[in-house]
Amino acid sequence: MDDERVKRRGPKEMPSGGEWIRSPYDPEVRYGRKRGWSWVGYKLHITEVSDPDQEHFITQVETAPAIEQDHLALAEIQQKLELKDLLPDQQLVDAGYMSAKRIIESRDDHQIELIGPVHNDPSWQARDPNAYDASRFDIDWDQQVAICPQGQTSQDWRISKDAVGESVVQIIFASQTCADCSQRSLCTKAKKSGRSMTLRYPSERHEMLQVARQHQQTDEFKAVYAKRCGVEGTFSQMIRNTGLRQTRYISMAKTHLQHVACAAATNILRLVHWLNDVPFAETRTSRFAALAPAS
Repeated sequence: MDDERVKRRGPKEMPSGGEWIRSPYDPEVRYGRKRGWSWVGYKLHITEVSDPDQEHFITQVETAPAIEQDHLALAEIQQKLELKDLLPDQQLVDAGYMSAKRIIESRDDHQIELIGPVHNDPSWQARDPNAYDASRFDIDWDQQVAICPQGQTSQDWRISKDAVGESVVQIIFASQTCADCSQRSLCTKAKKSGRSMTLRYPSERHEMLQVARQHQQTDEFKAVYAKRCGVEGTFSQMIRNTGLRQTRYISMAKTHLQHVACAAATNILRLVHWLNDVPFAETRTSRFAALAPAS
């Protein structure tokens, strides 16, 4: 309102996405988007047993706002599992839950080995096998300097925050140092400035990220992580049997109760199958994949 007149808000006057009311019926629902899918409602996080020798019962259900990033729910999930004495030795999660910070917190706070794919280095140097990505530099965290593959020392070391408030360090090399380097084209595309890198801070987070990136390329990681694909089948089963995607109640608290009821019903069904020695279903082959010639 301006002088008792209604007017359209400008872009700078608009509230954040988390404050927008998306439904006149439920003021708590929010607009969510993931992998090309969009919806108005909530997010559901499910934890289940993945041991092949045990029935795959659901052990934890967490309902969250649709706009909330997945990794923000991880601490709450682990705390509730601990209260129920159901903490796993290994927890398999997708990339949305993974970061160096979450790996370290899971290990230190709950003695959990968090397993999942971390995001790869997005820099062009990391995509070029001949270029100098961050892993090619020697980082002296105590002296706060980096040494490039050509033996040159960085000029500046700046500790700051990234877009989501995580601690990072920006390392900058002098423009003259890089200008005279014979390997400049493999290191930076900057025309006037020198090479710069942004790394996780403190050093434990950066080093943990490097270890995780290397480990996820191994056959050992792929064999362990393959067990996580079962949770997609759990979502499918709950959607088909309980209509999981349709919220029947208003407010997140009541929606969470619905999610718990859906999980309980799924556990009862699985218990009946377990008592009757019904084997796990095999992964279905799509009709298109079935056309592939046998190897």
